[in-house]
Amino acid sequence: MTRFTYTNHARDMLAEREIVPEWVERTVLEPEATEPDPKHPERVRVFCTVPERDGRVLRVVYVPEGETYRIITLFLDRGRRS
Repeated sequence: MTRFTYTNHARDMLAEREIVPEWVERTVLEPEATEPDPKHPERVRVFCTVPERDGRVLRVVYVPEGETYRIITLFLDRGRRS
């Protein structure tokens, strides 16, 4: 069973940026692009277009921990387009 946990920072970003957890989870499970984090090799960056936000691209940074994804941060990436 896949689980998602959110750091305090990630929870704050959900509220502050009006991002829905389902978008985050969809991005992690079905990313359009994936890349390693250059400063933190244990972290993964994933990207996905969010139609609900006018096609902007959501970036999620997470750490895989077995069947759990620990969400570190998330934001609508201004520099990335779908």
